[in-house]
Amino acid sequence: MRIAIIGQQKFGKAVLDAFLDRGDTVAGVFCTPDKPGTPPDPLRAGAGERGVRLFQLPSLKAPEALDALRSLDVDLGVMAYVLQFAPQDFTRIPRQGMIQYHPSLLPKYRGPSSINWPIIHGDTRTGLTIFRPSDGLDEGPVILQKDTPIGPDDTLGSVYFDRLFPLGVEAIKEAADLVMSGRAKETIQDESQASYEGWCRDPEAKINWHNHIDQVYNLIRGCIPAPGAWTMHNGKKLRILEARKHLARTFSAVKGKIGAVTDIGERSIFVSTQGGQIEVLTLKPDDGKKLSGPEFCAQAGLTTGTILGA
Repeated sequence: MRIAIIGQQKFGKAVLDAFLDRGDTVAGVFCTPDKPGTPPDPLRAGAGERGVRLFQLPSLKAPEALDALRSLDVDLGVMAYVLQFAPQDFTRIPRQGMIQYHPSLLPKYRGPSSINWPIIHGDTRTGLTIFRPSDGLDEGPVILQKDTPIGPDDTLGSVYFDRLFPLGVEAIKEAADLVMSGRAKETIQDESQASYEGWCRDPEAKINWHNHIDQVYNLIRGCIPAPGAWTMHNGKKLRILEARKHLARTFSAVKGKIGAVTDIGERSIFVSTQGGQIEVLTLKPDDGKKLSGPEFCAQAGLTTGTILGA
């Protein structure tokens, strides 16, 4: 088949490689312009390495984008990790239209941080969807879905890189084959089951130690590695990059005030929250490098009894 790929980052490059490696023709790649001072986008770099025509346009709504896609004369468009808005007059140019990857089980978790939120909300399953893009955000008909469990200690990183990333590459190829063979069945999303979640960024990643330990731990693991759940110490943000949860089984097992550092061990520190303690193994001050909990305490002069979050 002859396709165009629209996307960015490592996932976009993996999709590019997957189609080329199995013998498909990638006529062109669309990705966002590079930002000054940032490394080259992996998809852009991959297109250059493999001799694929590249378009870096600030908008897919511009006439230049439509003309560029028409010039490629493709059977199918493949949208792999796309943050730019693609209007219908763009997506309808390929002979068989376009398909798009989204890392949630649509219609749940429409929106840009759809991997973070199921973990933060304590869900035990998530998945991915390949669907037809529409002018609504993540609202088009579904072609196929794959699901995967979320373990009690899974993080954003483990769910995405270990499962949703490789599953997604294979699912895009499968969906493309279904469309090109005429076997694709498109299912309209059930709006009664739909939910939208916006970005998970710094304001959403702030830890409230007064929340129940399950909520605190789910927030921490749903933000690893990015954006990094954070708390405050001496006016500076501390991002927690590795942690464990320890439930209090009895009242006598509850230690210290909420948000207090209750113990500093050889490899970790413990912070009190409602219903137990969070063991912090690795953290990173916003103005420093990644450290173990005890290393940071030694550097910052932090002692047991110190209240975090103030």
